[in-house]
Amino acid sequence: MPLLSVTDLRTYFHTRSGVYRAVDGVSFSLERGETLGIVGESGSGKSVTCYSIMGLIPTPPGRIESGTALFDGVDLLHCTPAQSRAIRGKRVAMIFQDPMTSLNPYMRISDQLIEPLLIHEKLSRSAAHHRALAALESVGINDAEKRIHLYPHEFSGGMRQRVMIAMALITKPELLIADEPTTALDVTVQAQILELIKKMQRELGMAVIFITHDLGVVSGLCDRVQVMYAGRIVESADTRTLFHSPRHPYTRALQRSIPSLQPKGTELYTIAGMPPDLSKPLPGCSFSARCEHATDHCRTTTPALAPLSPTHAQACLRVQSGELV
Repeated sequence: MPLLSVTDLRTYFHTRSGVYRAVDGVSFSLERGETLGIVGESGSGKSVTCYSIMGLIPTPPGRIESGTALFDGVDLLHCTPAQSRAIRGKRVAMIFQDPMTSLNPYMRISDQLIEPLLIHEKLSRSAAHHRALAALESVGINDAEKRIHLYPHEFSGGMRQRVMIAMALITKPELLIADEPTTALDVTVQAQILELIKKMQRELGMAVIFITHDLGVVSGLCDRVQVMYAGRIVESADTRTLFHSPRHPYTRALQRSIPSLQPKGTELYTIAGMPPDLSKPLPGCSFSARCEHATDHCRTTTPALAPLSPTHAQACLRVQSGELV
């Protein structure tokens, strides 16, 4: 039985200018100890998918229209507030994209680190303090005894992200959701943070959902990858298959956009056009307006995610019909 099984998740935002279908029928599963990468351009629905699972969608304007998210048998989308509080922050933890806006600027790091231990494990403040020091040291923060009493603004960006990781892992969760945790960091610190997440995963045996727009990041980190576009999954495969045999035109375009794969001295490849307006109905394939292989059939018929093999599925009509190889 999977640790997490999400089925037909739909999250819409009801605004004055229309209903934005941020997540529109997403399904996937995650095994214990597995790492799943979710990739796609900004606005494709990656973060909203995981915020929905965590119960962090602002209501209003957001609303989960349908779907289930079974975590070890408990539906996170329809559980009681007490069940949600018992799971969130204890068994399921999240590293947010920007640590400066996620950490409370008015609270010392020590108070923010020990809060999950006081709430979920009912530890004394002294015992929680010792655990917090060990957590800071485990994520590579030197002189933790002194720095634990500082405020977030007294840390660098990389150190704040390490604090976020320590806070997420301090209760030893079964599932960690990492929402673009290295976006604002330079490449040296980025590599350190990714290696740290892998190290902590090995030690704790937890499952990880890694959200990013960078295909290069997931290549050495994830077991499986699913590609999202306009609120839907357009391709899903194990990492090796996705990188060596991508089938959906959007996945191929994302790969062509990786700067390190471009011939030296040539103009960098960019995907033509802009992502669609999710407040308007999308007849046919949502990528058809930007796809160089699209036909009239693509613009009128909505493709379903269809299996190519037991571990590989994609949602391109021309690939499914055998017209594109």
